[in-house]
Amino acid sequence: MSNKLKVLLVYPNSYLMNMLPPAISRFSALLKEQGYTIDLFDTTYHKIDGKITSDEEKTKHLQVRPFNLEGSKIKPKSTDVIEDFLEKITTFDPDLIAVSVVEDMFALTKRLLKAAREKKNILTIMGGVFPTFAPEKAIAIKGVDIICVGEGEYALVDLCNKINEGENFDNIPGLWIKKKNKKVIRNKQGSLVDISNTALPDFTIFEEARLYRPMAGKVYRMIPFETQRGCPYTCSFCNSPMQNILFKENIGKTYYRSRTMESIRREMDFLIKTWKPEYMYFTADTFLAWSPKQFDEFVETYSDYKFPFWIQTRAETITPYYLKKLKEVGLHRMSIGLEHGNAKFRKEVVSRNYPNAVIIKAFNIAANLDIPVTANNIIGFPYENRELAFDTIELNRKVADCIDTANCNAFTPFHGTKMREMALEAGYIDNEVIGECLNAGSILNMPDFPSNEIKGLMRTFNLYLRYPRSAWPEIRLAEENTPKGNAIFEKYREEFISEWYSGESVS
Repeated sequence: MSNKLKVLLVYPNSYLMNMLPPAISRFSALLKEQGYTIDLFDTTYHKIDGKITSDEEKTKHLQVRPFNLEGSKIKPKSTDVIEDFLEKITTFDPDLIAVSVVEDMFALTKRLLKAAREKKNILTIMGGVFPTFAPEKAIAIKGVDIICVGEGEYALVDLCNKINEGENFDNIPGLWIKKKNKKVIRNKQGSLVDISNTALPDFTIFEEARLYRPMAGKVYRMIPFETQRGCPYTCSFCNSPMQNILFKENIGKTYYRSRTMESIRREMDFLIKTWKPEYMYFTADTFLAWSPKQFDEFVETYSDYKFPFWIQTRAETITPYYLKKLKEVGLHRMSIGLEHGNAKFRKEVVSRNYPNAVIIKAFNIAANLDIPVTANNIIGFPYENRELAFDTIELNRKVADCIDTANCNAFTPFHGTKMREMALEAGYIDNEVIGECLNAGSILNMPDFPSNEIKGLMRTFNLYLRYPRSAWPEIRLAEENTPKGNAIFEKYREEFISEWYSGESVS
């Protein structure tokens, strides 16, 4: 093998969304193992179209504690993202451009690949969640030659090896290939990746600053860590259930699986020695989906490290034993998916079937152990209205003393979710709609719950959560994006920060 292939990995990302992407780091490591030359174009520090950051949006809506990047290594760029991308192509001169795309980054990806194709005819492959669940839309765009449906590790290495050897790559499992005559070869789905036996992540391709991320008002040197891939639950707003269905139908195996403790220890040792983290960010959709045996093995393994860490999980997975053991080995903060406060709606529409008492119990378990919790909430679901959204506010109020921060995102009809199909059937969206950032507001057209009302509730959610009902009429005015409404909101926002975010979070 000549090993002359040059691959440019491209990571279209929201401005200052600073968590390192595990997939990109593993692709780099796998390709470097083959002897290929790898470079990266990462849009994280480019301010696209003047938009504020996701964390800035959350801060504005009182969903996270204010933080200051002054003095940190995080340095935004003032240059144009397209010009910088074309300059990278000129200087690196890749043989292949490989892009990993989530749905809310699809618009930026189209701009990048269109510009690249107009500059030079370089072979391109697009992988990630969006092409997996919207393959026809992904393969159709200008500048895309190949898409990967499903996991990409094996397919990308196989593709690069065949390109490097000058071999035909039309039959690689998991890849769709667009030929010059516009005909598309749709190969069968590839096999599941053995996540316990894959390359250790390569973060050298990222800027040093990408290792730093704010958490609870403080910036840490933070490393993402994959313990599981996928999720065994069936929430209708999430595409993880469709991953399980897709793989079960095509290869007879479920997408959700966990890593062995031996592989977790191997990677943890490597990361600590090589990257000297201050904080671990466990990326599992539902961290406590483990079996009791797996959980105990993890605690025993991680007791040798005890770096502070963050997790997210579901209410019904939480027990006093689990949280006590996790706190003993470093659990610093956690997020719990509360999502919706009406038990009937939560069961029938959101596909989460448990009573509110389970949620209340879970938050109290965390509070009794002094573990700071973020409550994750969604409003603007199909068939929802203002009254149902206030059921979510009311449930948050019942556990208000247990909540450190509360998120409120608008439902986004991402491809691959059951709820997107609900929204299509109800006529709230058309089939061409592409999902946007979770905190950007609602893109559903629901007469009973207009998007401007959803946006107003998103920004005042924490005010309704914390302030007495006597203040609600004025907070209702603060929902309005008018000079008067904005002035009222800013008055409450300043009071809120002084009252609830003035000190350090509980730890």
